[in-house]
Amino acid sequence: MFNYYFLLGVRSLRRNPALTLLMVLTLAVGVAASVSTLTILQVMSGNPIPHKSDKLLVPSLDNGSLKEYTPGAKTEDNQMTYKDAINLLASTQASIRRTAVYGTAGGIEPERPDLPVVSVSGLAVTGDYFAMFEVPFLYGAPWTAKEDASGPGIIVLSRTQSEKMYGKTNPVGKHLRLQGHDFQIVGVIDTWNPVPRYTHLINGNGGSFNGEDDFFMPFSSSVRLEFPQSGSVTCRGSNETPGYQGFLNSECTWVQFWFETKSAADRPMLQNYLNSYASEQRKLGRFPRNAENKLYNVMEWMEYLNIVRSDSKLSVWLSFGFLLLCLVNTIGLLLAKFSVRASEVGVRRALGATRAEIFKQFLIETTVVGLAGGLLGLPLSFVGTRIIADQSASLSVVPGMDWMMLGITFLLSIAASVLAGLLPTWRACQVTPALQLKSQ
Repeated sequence: MFNYYFLLGVRSLRRNPALTLLMVLTLAVGVAASVSTLTILQVMSGNPIPHKSDKLLVPSLDNGSLKEYTPGAKTEDNQMTYKDAINLLASTQASIRRTAVYGTAGGIEPERPDLPVVSVSGLAVTGDYFAMFEVPFLYGAPWTAKEDASGPGIIVLSRTQSEKMYGKTNPVGKHLRLQGHDFQIVGVIDTWNPVPRYTHLINGNGGSFNGEDDFFMPFSSSVRLEFPQSGSVTCRGSNETPGYQGFLNSECTWVQFWFETKSAADRPMLQNYLNSYASEQRKLGRFPRNAENKLYNVMEWMEYLNIVRSDSKLSVWLSFGFLLLCLVNTIGLLLAKFSVRASEVGVRRALGATRAEIFKQFLIETTVVGLAGGLLGLPLSFVGTRIIADQSASLSVVPGMDWMMLGITFLLSIAASVLAGLLPTWRACQVTPALQLKSQ
């Protein structure tokens, strides 16, 4: 009987094409608006590295002064000083990998002297960075811990930057000049652009979702060569030593830091180490606030930095409110559609059809409307997603809908049509056969 009722539902779509089109379009627009905003929110708030996000931890140390400090208040500074980063890099406790990260920039001098200098931006990191965040390599390999310590002039390029300079050839072993310094290329990473850019959310070249790093260089090399800092810098107090060395010795925070533990169970041990480190530094006159030292895993870090703003969540709620309004309109249209078929229901009831059979028939018809709405909602959802993404440069890298969202589009459309059809279907079942037959 299901197949029979389904065919009846398909044929009923042609009885009143204008009314059918209006119902399908109403459902499709409501579903498309909801799925589009939900897709954007899913990309923004999704876990970028789910299989190890609980093992990647960001330490937070508050080195602010007691002036204008409220205990328990959220600090606005989310980075650390150079000296804290160096101290934590030297530690081997409670973690298998660690990296300091800061954004930098410079100009690459082309091999041809008649061409202008090319401005690029990149990251100063340790060799552990690539294994921690599972960065894929197209050519070559990352540098070693020994090279981290010596700080040689080596560099890793992004695939995009490598192909701009050398085409599709392997450039490993070649040399380039960056900021007037000679660097040897030791590797080229393959296409890798996580969304959000969780490894360095505080940056100066695109924001939390957009942008790409052109190169990677050893943290020690960037400091030795006094490469500029590209991003946020917060300084407290005055530098006792002038120049770049004074900047390194100061309480200015500009370095981001990551630990990787062997398992999530090692987090308490790392927390104890962090507390012990802060206590030792406090004996040296630092960290006067005695604030809580915290660790954040990937998802906690993104939530702490408010990567998904409240207005994005509000947009999803508003879109589902719009879908609810579309459902109310669809209910009215279905009531009008089913009311003109009262005589048909009366004849079927007189011939022995039960109310349950009538209910089943009409509910399957509304499901057919939902399927049609889902088919129309798919292209509308694609268009809606791109329109929303194009409204903001930070969301221009948002990919299209995946298979899960495609499935949600159909399920949401069918569920919405069935929900909208419950009242009209129930009303249709209440037809009294005798009264309908007398009126004919």
